[in-house]
Amino acid sequence: MQQIAKLLVIGLLFMATKSQSSVKMEKIAYGGWDNCVRLSNKDIELIATTDVGPRIIRFGFAGEMNLLKENKEQMGTMGGDKWTAYGGHRFWHAPEISPRTYAPDNSPVEHKWDGQKLKLIQPIEASTGMQKEIEITLDAKENRVTVLHRLRNKNAWEIEAAPWALTVMQGPGRAIFPQEPVVKQLLPVRPLVLWGYTDMKDSRWNWGTKYIQVKCIPKANTPQKFGCRNTLGWGAYYRDGLVFIKRFPFDPKATYPDFGCNTECYTNGGMLEVESLGPLTKIAAGGKVEHTEHWYLFKAELSEKEDELSEVLEPLVSQTQAVR
Repeated sequence: MQQIAKLLVIGLLFMATKSQSSVKMEKIAYGGWDNCVRLSNKDIELIATTDVGPRIIRFGFAGEMNLLKENKEQMGTMGGDKWTAYGGHRFWHAPEISPRTYAPDNSPVEHKWDGQKLKLIQPIEASTGMQKEIEITLDAKENRVTVLHRLRNKNAWEIEAAPWALTVMQGPGRAIFPQEPVVKQLLPVRPLVLWGYTDMKDSRWNWGTKYIQVKCIPKANTPQKFGCRNTLGWGAYYRDGLVFIKRFPFDPKATYPDFGCNTECYTNGGMLEVESLGPLTKIAAGGKVEHTEHWYLFKAELSEKEDELSEVLEPLVSQTQAVR
């Protein structure tokens, strides 16, 4: 019996090791930065920078198109005291206030890899006393990435802020957000928030019954933005047969920034941001707040017509996991 138990333990350890080994971590040069980290499984890959950040600069199927925006003139640059866009996925704290929100992330970040999670740790922001961490877990078997955003208050006093995750997509493409389900009640179901420069007649908008769709058109060089309360907790981006879906939490008891938005979308020219926000939180001195997203990647063709779009997109969304 002891021998059988020993063999079972060895077998389980082998299976666990085999499962873990299907996620590969490599240190590589990318985009002009010498010190990047690539995570990959058998299908998808992402690349994070460590010379600046924390940033995820690439996400896509291995060897195929990068769905994230790369600002070519800024790739490989570092240093300086001005905020630089770079592209990719970044981590801010809301509400958007200048200069607080635009604290530069132009310095090297510490990175730790424990065989399952990659942690990117930014130095304490000199202008805010805050410290950002992004913890990335790539699933060994599925096209899923868990991205945990952790905001630490290193000040000697309490501050109020909300974690803000911005995934900058490369255009041309199209963002898709769910409308709230139709319910028979007298009270409103959500706020829809507009910015001063938002033009609801702009051709990039499609205010549908089931979805709000936002096109990213490289030649359209004027900004557009909206936000909303999104109780369904997902947003998507489609480009050339690739479907990116991110899932994020919604707390009905929480207060969110920007008149109650946990979802926002901004586009200008060839970039589009699929954004999620956590609740406004009073973070004690030495305390922290966390915000988690799940990312998924599929191959499918998505129509702009709502009924045809729903037939393909909804089964994909049903395969994703809600974040609590």
